[in-house]
Order: sequence, then structure tokens, then C-alpha cells
Amino acid sequence: MSDTIAVKYGTLHSCDGEPRTNGTLLIEGGMVASLDTPSVPEGALRFEAACVVPGLINAHAHLEASGEPDMTGLILLTTPTQRAYICAENARKALAAGVTTMRDLGGTERLAIDLRDAINAGKLAGPTIVAAGRVVCMTGGHGWWIGREADGPWDVRKAVREQRKDGADCIKFMATGGVLTKGSVPAIAQLTEDEMRAGVEEAHNHGMRTAAHAIGALGIRNALRAGIDSIEHGHLLDDEAIALFHEHGAYLVPTLSAIASIVDAGTEGRMPDWVLRKALELATNAIENLRKAYQAGVKIAGGSDAGTPYNPHELYWREVRLMHEQLGMTPREALYAATASAGELLAVDRGRVRKGSPADVLLLERDAGDRPDALSNPQVVIKNGAVAFDHRP
Repeated sequence: MSDTIAVKYGTLHSCDGEPRTNGTLLIEGGMVASLDTPSVPEGALRFEAACVVPGLINAHAHLEASGEPDMTGLILLTTPTQRAYICAENARKALAAGVTTMRDLGGTERLAIDLRDAINAGKLAGPTIVAAGRVVCMTGGHGWWIGREADGPWDVRKAVREQRKDGADCIKFMATGGVLTKGSVPAIAQLTEDEMRAGVEEAHNHGMRTAAHAIGALGIRNALRAGIDSIEHGHLLDDEAIALFHEHGAYLVPTLSAIASIVDAGTEGRMPDWVLRKALELATNAIENLRKAYQAGVKIAGGSDAGTPYNPHELYWREVRLMHEQLGMTPREALYAATASAGELLAVDRGRVRKGSPADVLLLERDAGDRPDALSNPQVVIKNGAVAFDHRP
């Protein structure tokens, strides 16, 4: 197959400037060669699309789960080998649905790390993966079932070093309780500011970005003051937290799909009762708080928490729609959050269609700049300048 691809488009959302119309995108040697080539080389593989956008970036996912009602039970009652199969299948489904880059923010063993390496070696199909390894949590804290439990600044620092030794790309800390751990209260802070400061410093010393699961306001503020790069969820953030986002330049990854999927499933979803109860409590004020952060100019990056109940990896496009509907973003702003902004957060050269960058693009039947639903059925998925999936009849 030719390593040169030409795509005649109606609209191109490069997420690196204003949209272009009625041109031809040229891809050569895996890279974007031209956003509007005047001529197409002989032998190029040719496509036509109403709309072209960058490959989507899911900045918050868990490959070891697929949206089962009881994620904790799944992890605890399956073997690493079984979960490795799940990881590989979820990576394939995500890529087929247009997710060309993903940050796995916590799992068991080295599964996401090893999968990342297998995908990079061309052995398996999947997105470019940025892997956190095990989450760093307090003893008995939220996510202990996928975590490295640590207590005190030096133990947290050691936990970071262990994840780095295992090959992790980034580090995730648990700043508060969460929905999916029994007995864990989302509003209550867990790792302290001093503990996270030590961990963030250690990670940054090695060039690793950091993320904090943080729902309650105190935990959010602790993580931001500790120098965290992104707050995941942020449901109960307050005005002081918004000021700290701006002071430290941190990103907010609102993971709107995580709560919405649980609430929508309701009592018929067969989830543990404490999962639904906590999600319903958070849903009361979460959207108002997150919308306030967006309106205040806090940097938003797309991430769905894929793998949590009724939130599968292949439906990441719903997160883009929710950012539009619940936060009030325009469709173009929501697309930018799930591409260019997420790429900036992950520090990867992805999420934009620009000359000289890796060619991760989606070919769509409709304009995603008008309707996020256009992302729900990409016709062609191109990753690193090669056709990964062609869904056309």
C-alpha cells in the first residue's frame, strides 16, 4: 500500500487555526505534508470526506475495564492474563472509533505499559498510549485495587520511582475519595498536600507529567498547590480552586461521561448501590461547578474515564457532546478540548493537523464543527499516516 495519502475535504478542522474548506490534505511517510496540496503525487491513495479532523485524544481512560457495572469487582475477580486480553480489545475498539491517542490513568501490573510497547512495535492495533502504571494512593485509599499504597512524602516519592522503573510515562495521585471504591467518600481529601508535592517534584524531576484524581474542593486545592499538571473530575471545585488553576496553569479534565453514564443507567444498571448513590450526589452540583470553571477560562482537556460503568472506550465521542451540552462549549471548542488541548496536556505531538506532525486524522461524513455527533461514526481512521480502519461500505 502506498505511504502517500491524499484526502479531498469539504472542511478541515486542523485545530491549529481556522478551519479550511475545499482543499486536499496530503500525507507522506506518516507525516502531514500539506494541508492543501496543489497536486497529488501519482500512485497516492485517494479519499474524499465531508470533514477531516485530528484523531481524538482521550486523556483519561482505564483499558482494563470496558464499562462493566462493577469495575472494582472486575479487577479483583479476574487474572492479569484475562485483563491483558481486555486491554488489547479495548485498545482496538478505541482506535476503530477514532481515538488515536490515549492516556491510561491507572491499572494493575504493567498491563497498559506492555500494551503501549506492543502497539508501538506494530504487534497490536491501538492508540498511542501514555501510561501511568499504578495509581499512587494512601493506604486503603480510593483505587487501592489498582494502586501503590503510600504514606508520607518519602514513601510517595518512592512510589513514583517504582512506576518510573516499570516504564510509566506519567504519574497519577489520588487526592480525594471516589465513587468506585466502597467506603471512600469523594468529598474527603486523602493524600496530603505535602505527600503530593513530594510526588509531583519527583515526577517532574524525571520529565513526567502528573494528574490527580480530585473531586472534593480541599483535595483539589491540595493537588493544585502541590504543582499538579491536571485535575481529573473536579466536580466540587470552588472559586479558590479556580484561582489556583490559573495561578499554576493546570488543566481540568472533567470526565463528564463518568457520572452521566452511571446516572443514566440508574437502578437498572445492576451497579453496587453505593456507586449509584455517590454518583447521584455528585451530579447535583457537578455540572454547575465545572461550567463555572470553563466560563472562568480554566484550560479544559477531554477525557472520559472510559472503562467505568456503562462508559466504554468506543463511545468517547459522547464526552465531546457532553462538553458542548453541559459546559456550554461550542462544537469547535469541544473538538479542540478532545484533540489539541489534550495533546498539550499529554505533551505529545498529536491532536493537530499541521505540516510536519504525525498524521492522525479522521474522515467524517458530517462537519464536527457543527455537531459533535459527527464524530460517532468515522468513515476512515488514519494513525501515523496509515489507514488503521476503513469503515466505508
